[in-house]
Amino acid sequence: MNIFSRLFKITHLSTIRLIVLFYLLTVLGSTMLLGMPFFHYGEMDLSFIDLLFTAVSAVSVTGLTVVSTADTFNTAGKIALTVVLQFGGIGIMTLGTFIWIILGKKIGLRGRQLIQIDQNRTTLSGLVRLMLKILKIIITIELIGTIVLSTYFLSYFDTWQEALLQGFFGAVSATTNAGFDITGSSLIPFAGDYFVQFVNIILLILGAIGFPVLIEVQELLRGQQSDINQKYSFSLFSKLTTVTFFALIIVGWLLIFVLERNAFLADKIWHEKIFYSLFQSVTTRSGGLATMDVGEFTSPTLVLICVLMFIGASPSSVGGGIRTTSFAIMLLSIFNYAKGNTSIKVFGRELDHDDVIRSFIVITTAAMLCLTAIISLNYLEPFSLISIAFEVCSAFGTTGLSMGITPDLSTPGKCIIIFLMFVGRIGIFSFLFLMRGRVTKDIYHYPKEKVIIG
Repeated sequence: MNIFSRLFKITHLSTIRLIVLFYLLTVLGSTMLLGMPFFHYGEMDLSFIDLLFTAVSAVSVTGLTVVSTADTFNTAGKIALTVVLQFGGIGIMTLGTFIWIILGKKIGLRGRQLIQIDQNRTTLSGLVRLMLKILKIIITIELIGTIVLSTYFLSYFDTWQEALLQGFFGAVSATTNAGFDITGSSLIPFAGDYFVQFVNIILLILGAIGFPVLIEVQELLRGQQSDINQKYSFSLFSKLTTVTFFALIIVGWLLIFVLERNAFLADKIWHEKIFYSLFQSVTTRSGGLATMDVGEFTSPTLVLICVLMFIGASPSSVGGGIRTTSFAIMLLSIFNYAKGNTSIKVFGRELDHDDVIRSFIVITTAAMLCLTAIISLNYLEPFSLISIAFEVCSAFGTTGLSMGITPDLSTPGKCIIIFLMFVGRIGIFSFLFLMRGRVTKDIYHYPKEKVIIG
């Protein structure tokens, strides 16, 4: 009997609840780890709530902070923080599976069920191999990112050690979409360096586009189709989430450009306008890094960014939010209903009715959670409504962008943001299943009756 089966037997928890328990234990362990004095500069005294906030932000790879990462954590602390980011970004079950295999243990049925839930998979087949593929791909991306950034940073920093630390932390933070930085001011020092921005854009996209998409691209490049004479075909998920993902980036880029052309971008030259707009659009996918103070944007742009952060990244990625597929299915449902269609067809396939229902449940639940949080924070905190809404959407989307109010939140306010970051990481369905009882079949039905809608 392996460790997963023992935990099931001892705790009598469902698969979903055990996954959430693992994340809670990781948060607790991270709080203790990051609270160790030898990871801090000088005699830095952090309160428990600030340590918990930092740990949840790291495990959920959000990047919202109540303390300065650059001024609080020394080199050892920053390395410890990257370890936490790996567990949060790649996933507890992915790294746990890797460690279990190294120890020579077999992954049983219970362990595979945990992996299935953690990675939003629909079947149990090939899950261990999937975990190893994800780990290899992400580590490879981070390694290449570290080499490129560290080499380039030699011209920025006095020693190769500092360049390596900055490059390593930057690559991990961008790939996991964590949004943490050790420059003290995100990527604002590199606002005029388009190479650094371009590398970060690539890393942010690779982390947020979804592990299944990366695996399918890898299989295409390696020519791993079943029939050598058959053209490789991407899954419906990869087509739908990739098109939606890049469509949101392009639409966000153009809208930020238009909305700010007479405001923040008014005194910028053409290439600055392009990169400021593009980078802010990409980072709303769940990145959290910024090349400027987002508080300088006008209210319409801030509302747009809130919407983009609420949507978030793709499923089975490092990001949070309602996810791109939920948003895409909602739009397709509205369009097809308006056209009078009884089914939703896209890319030569027909969407399952259950997936449509699930998408609307995710969006509705997320909207209710965020709205409740906005109302609560607006009552508790002295900040403007747009600042609070921005913080809430950033937390739920595990993005990490902020208008600067995070450190000044009250303890109850921090607890609300902590809750949103955690829900954003585990996902809406995991959150709903925590409250779900045993599924029972109806033994009788009442006569159906229609009600007036709309």
